[in-house]
Amino acid sequence: MKCAESTGTQTLTIKPENIIRIPQGLLGFEQYKEYVLLANPEEAPFQWLQVVGESGLAFLVINPFLVAPDYQPEVGPEDLRSLGLTNPQDAMVFNVVTIRGAGQVTVNLKGPIIVNRHTLVAKQVVPVNALHYSLQFPIPVAG
Repeated sequence: MKCAESTGTQTLTIKPENIIRIPQGLLGFEQYKEYVLLANPEEAPFQWLQVVGESGLAFLVINPFLVAPDYQPEVGPEDLRSLGLTNPQDAMVFNVVTIRGAGQVTVNLKGPIIVNRHTLVAKQVVPVNALHYSLQFPIPVAG
């Protein structure tokens, strides 16, 4: 079994069947292929996409439909094939969040991470309709 460190100091044991595999890695982090999704109820709706074996490397992610209900990324046929997706219900979608300081939080809608919920194989894609979306879509922050 592999281990990951949560955003606190707790070490978590990860079962192989819970590892999300991103064969091509994330943009700029291509060398990291295995991740685990960590959720803390106090941080909802945000989650962490933690690199397995690298406790200091995790990406803050969110279900984009919670902040942009009209979001409809068109995933190209080649990406769908590489993920083994034929039905939209078989996919989970996450987008990377950036905390910019001064209460500014944004989400990258141009580069969603699409996960096949059955195989846990994932890929960061550029949607066919990416021109319609922002790299820095603002997320309202409760004050």
